[in-house]
Amino acid sequence: MRDLNSQSDPHSSTLLEWYDHNARTLPWRVSPADRAAGVWPDPYRIWLSEVMLQQTTVAAVKDYFHRFTTRWPTVGDLAASPDADVMAEWAGLGYYARARNLLKCARVVANDHDGVFPDSYDGLLALPGIGPYTAAAISAIAFDRAKTVLDGNVERVMARLYDVHTPLPGAKPELKALAAALTPSARPGDHAQAVMDLGATICTPRNPACGICPWRAPCKARQEGTASELPKKTPKKPKPTRLGFVYLARGADGSWLLEQRPEKGLLGGMLGWPGSDWNDAPTQAPPFEADWQELSAEVRHTFTHFHLILRIMLAELPADFQPTSSQRILSRHEFKPSDLPTAMRKAFDLWKGR
Repeated sequence: MRDLNSQSDPHSSTLLEWYDHNARTLPWRVSPADRAAGVWPDPYRIWLSEVMLQQTTVAAVKDYFHRFTTRWPTVGDLAASPDADVMAEWAGLGYYARARNLLKCARVVANDHDGVFPDSYDGLLALPGIGPYTAAAISAIAFDRAKTVLDGNVERVMARLYDVHTPLPGAKPELKALAAALTPSARPGDHAQAVMDLGATICTPRNPACGICPWRAPCKARQEGTASELPKKTPKKPKPTRLGFVYLARGADGSWLLEQRPEKGLLGGMLGWPGSDWNDAPTQAPPFEADWQELSAEVRHTFTHFHLILRIMLAELPADFQPTSSQRILSRHEFKPSDLPTAMRKAFDLWKGR
């Protein structure tokens, strides 16, 4: 670990001054001017945004955040919503375990904390689905606690500011310690957001705008000419490819047969097409006996840890078909392709465009 005092630390006041004039306008954020005037962020909105932003971009989250907060303006509203409604609204955002944990957390806050989020790091960490990063982010941004928030943007800024060449993810402890040393006791929430904004808008992965960076003077990587190389990352192993079948069965009246996936596992709790397991050599598992016809096109989708190829099988849904407890027949008016997770919606789109 390098000596945090081996160089003149960039002053947080310099960064905060930059942030006061250049903060991004985000739907869950209270602007620096409003915060200075005594307006505090809503912990519910900060929590919701942080959960949505995990493994997802700001651009992808904005519309989802707007829909969620319009439909469920408080944590109590969200807690009272049926699981299926929340999962359908989440469809397309990915990483569906987040949506399940979202409901669990909302219900604990509503039922055990009278609808009020704990204002301490440890209290937040005890809630379902909230890990160290999310607890730190809510503590800092919503409650102005001096907690260190370390996302990808902050990692990149710290690696360049201190010219850290240790590859990620191994460098995380060092980068967190460096970020913690810079966290001020005054305005720590704005400081955390300022570092994230700096990484998102100036200290970008490619072509960082060093000339207009408020921390250009103390930045070691700028001095050494290594900014474009950092942060370094341990090479990832190639993703394996898994195969599977999905079965699209449509009734003569335009209805569709769907199946609710198990709570645990990928796409857990989501409605999708009946299908097989996903592995190297899947066995066909049609939901009923029929003359299934294969669509010429196939679904190709990538998850975090693997690529998926799905063969699409088609048949007419029998008029007298009786669904199992995990299956549902949706009428043509009830069926909304937008409620399907992305991989399943791709199968529908291929059917529609055949």
